[in-house]
Amino acid sequence: MILKREFYQQPTLEVARSLLGKKLIRQHGQQQLIGLIVETEAYIGENDTACHASKGKTQRTEIMFGRAGHAYIYFIYGMHYMFNIVTESEGNPAAVLLRAIQPLNHIDVLKRHRNITEEKSLTNGPAKLCQAYNIDKTLNAWDLCLGKKLWIETNDEHNDYQTETSPRIGINYAEEKDRNAHWRFTMKGNPFLSKR
Repeated sequence: MILKREFYQQPTLEVARSLLGKKLIRQHGQQQLIGLIVETEAYIGENDTACHASKGKTQRTEIMFGRAGHAYIYFIYGMHYMFNIVTESEGNPAAVLLRAIQPLNHIDVLKRHRNITEEKSLTNGPAKLCQAYNIDKTLNAWDLCLGKKLWIETNDEHNDYQTETSPRIGINYAEEKDRNAHWRFTMKGNPFLSKR
């Protein structure tokens, strides 16, 4: 079942935790590329110095101030895309970054997209999963509740796991309180988690 808007309108920490074990679906031509979400990070509002919205509304971050359930995709280091999902209520900028995915099908297609042969390195990082699943700026502001192109579904097959929390990765620019916040959520022991 496709996740409905109400799911994304919950508090961001709740969404970040609850996305673990859900299925990411990317329509790629006639194929549906499916992956299990195994790692997320929460970014919450203008008081979170790790969050893009901490600098206020800009052309880039405007989508974060909008309706929950939309994709916020940005480009970093001149080479990588990052896929976030807008959460909470309009005007309250928050989002969840998808950090790692466990591929569930079409491994050959994902390897071709990444131009690698090792399966464990396919999607164990936010830029890697975007490349593998062909997620780029053309999907920025995409409504994930439509059930087309890119969306997330419930999953009754992967409920038996433990969740771990830890500080977010790659936010050295943020204040200490935000660097230390345990807003990274991982599926304990999953081999596709990103590396620190």
